[in-house]
Amino acid sequence: MEKVWSHKPLLVFGIALSFFYPTVGLGQSDNIFEGLKVTLCGTSSPIPAPGRAQACVAIETPDHLFIVDAGSGSAATAQLANIPQDKLRGILITHYHSDHISDIGDFNLNSWVAGRQAPLLVIGPEGADRVVDGLNMAYELDRGYRVAHHGADLLKPELGVLQSRVIEEGIIIEQDGLRITAFEVSHPPIEPAYGYRLDYGGRSVVISGDSLVTEKIIEISNGADVVLHDAMALQLVRGAESFARGAGNDRVATVLHDIQDYHATTSDLNRLVDEAAIGQLALYHLVPAPRNAMAIAAFTNGVPDGAIITEDGMTFSLPSNSELIIID
Repeated sequence: MEKVWSHKPLLVFGIALSFFYPTVGLGQSDNIFEGLKVTLCGTSSPIPAPGRAQACVAIETPDHLFIVDAGSGSAATAQLANIPQDKLRGILITHYHSDHISDIGDFNLNSWVAGRQAPLLVIGPEGADRVVDGLNMAYELDRGYRVAHHGADLLKPELGVLQSRVIEEGIIIEQDGLRITAFEVSHPPIEPAYGYRLDYGGRSVVISGDSLVTEKIIEISNGADVVLHDAMALQLVRGAESFARGAGNDRVATVLHDIQDYHATTSDLNRLVDEAAIGQLALYHLVPAPRNAMAIAAFTNGVPDGAIITEDGMTFSLPSNSELIIID
């Protein structure tokens, strides 16, 4: 499997530019990539990390755009990465923790403004309809204000209303060469929680969502070009728990203790690469996301050789019918 690292400059003043240049930030682009393009729009967890949004992955083909999860800050990251939101087909939700759903409303608005041609579909396990009904109610006033201000010709009111689809494990979408498979993961006490595998043009990407390494993930990751997996640096979380308890903050210490048994530890991921043939393992939903060289060293201790700790804005481009992985 050939891998190529590319480097591109940061988009400076991206927010300001988006107000003046329609191809920056509004998610419209004339660049068509034939293959699967994966963009990390959020790589952090509920533990805040500067420069990182919460969990979100964008997957593009020439005809499709799907978002997997929509954590806080990820919609802005997607805009700055110039994700073409006019072709957004749906948001695939792994589970309903707040750090995976809090930016659904912003993705709905941004893709509506960009010119999405159908209502945005929120796809996920049991509960998707309840989440969507609540969001539609919460944003009802906002939708009315924007239609009144910009006009129904620009913002068709029916396209601002989210729709839901409750799914079960298995192939959930197969259209125009794209196949999306939902598979159950282990994130107790949440049942079911899902991960997703997307196949297009002979290429594939697996997104674990929040999960331990399981037999199902090993099975579905086998042969995948890129696997994005939840990762926890157990030693860092234990250190933070000890510090919080020593400082008398038992509430935070308890939360830090409780999260240690439902995320994959960096050393556990060795089992995944040992038992599944994977082109590239990349770690996201980082618990906690490392902030300095010392934390990076601690996080990478025990990580499988060649695994990548992702950053917001990183892309994996998989040209159709090829073995090339372009990492930008």
